[in-house]
Amino acid sequence: MDILNKKTLQELLSVSNETCLSLYMPAHQTHPENLQDPIVFKKLLKHLEASLLQQYAAKEVSQYLAPLESLMNDKVFWNHTPPGVAVFSTEGFFKVIGLQTAVEEQAIVADSFHTKPLRQYLQTADRYQVLGLSLDRIQLFEGNRHSLVEIALPEEMPKTLTAVLGKDVTEKHSTVASYGGVGNGSVDMHHGDGGIKDQVDNDTEKFFRFISNEISENYSKPSGLPLILAALPEHHSLFQKVNKNPLLIKAGITKNPEHIPADTLTKMAWEVMEPGYLLKIKNLADQFGQGKANNRSSDDVEITAAAVAAGKVATLLVEAGRIIPGKITDSNTGVIENELLKHPETDDLLDDIANMATKMASDVLVLPPHDMPTHTGLAAIFRY
Repeated sequence: MDILNKKTLQELLSVSNETCLSLYMPAHQTHPENLQDPIVFKKLLKHLEASLLQQYAAKEVSQYLAPLESLMNDKVFWNHTPPGVAVFSTEGFFKVIGLQTAVEEQAIVADSFHTKPLRQYLQTADRYQVLGLSLDRIQLFEGNRHSLVEIALPEEMPKTLTAVLGKDVTEKHSTVASYGGVGNGSVDMHHGDGGIKDQVDNDTEKFFRFISNEISENYSKPSGLPLILAALPEHHSLFQKVNKNPLLIKAGITKNPEHIPADTLTKMAWEVMEPGYLLKIKNLADQFGQGKANNRSSDDVEITAAAVAAGKVATLLVEAGRIIPGKITDSNTGVIENELLKHPETDDLLDDIANMATKMASDVLVLPPHDMPTHTGLAAIFRY
């Protein structure tokens, strides 16, 4: 199972085939609730089958569904699922992606993969990560305003001060050293607590620098998400001092999250994130409103599709969970065609427009309905 990042999304966008199968579903992490997940998966396969049978013979449909049916029978997979599962399959291509948040059930057959839920996962403005930090344990979480899920860190990654420093770690008590040769009246010299404290602080600084670099390179850079530090008050200033991660937020949580309930930690993290989120949404809404006065923004689907194709759109806002059946028939002009979604070559117009906008280097954000400045499913802010 792959972890979603921007590179994975680009890989999916680059696949072009006559018949692309996309399946999304939430999943459970505990027994016996997870026993129902393969049943839900089988139900979604039936939806794919019904769509495929409109265009293909039963034998061809069976071939298209074979990789997904193998996954359905994989007991090991269903015993270790994340909160959300996305599956993509076409001739010569099969990928399963694990998501740290639940997704709505969807099963779509089209001439490209349905990626809007992934874009929402990657580009929604309310996502963030939390680094739980102490000297004997680190944790990493990912979430949004509603939920927070712990990310499993690699087993081989050192996660404690002693694991990082090994033999170089300083003992937290006074040490004794002898000066002078043996038998020559050598004197035992006791190093005071001040020297030991300086060495212990130096150890802590090395540990924090290592953790900062590891999280930055392997999680912050691939995800592009803001990072919130959750640690005891005395650890914040030192971590900020050694940190080189530009995505670390200055404000943080001044408690070790190890013993904080998940819902409480989610609330505390959102209190850190919310002011910046609200300001960003307000600024985008203001830009959209100002642009309406001089034709530099639009909420019309056809106008926006044409503007995206022309490279005219700077920022595209897309409503989460909204589907407008149809497809773009000419990516050079953005001409659209409305059809029933059950047709095997029909995807979601909003998804297609967002895909095209991503390829045209537009900034694409997926927002919940109550944060959208329009009611049409999208809002485009033009470059000119």
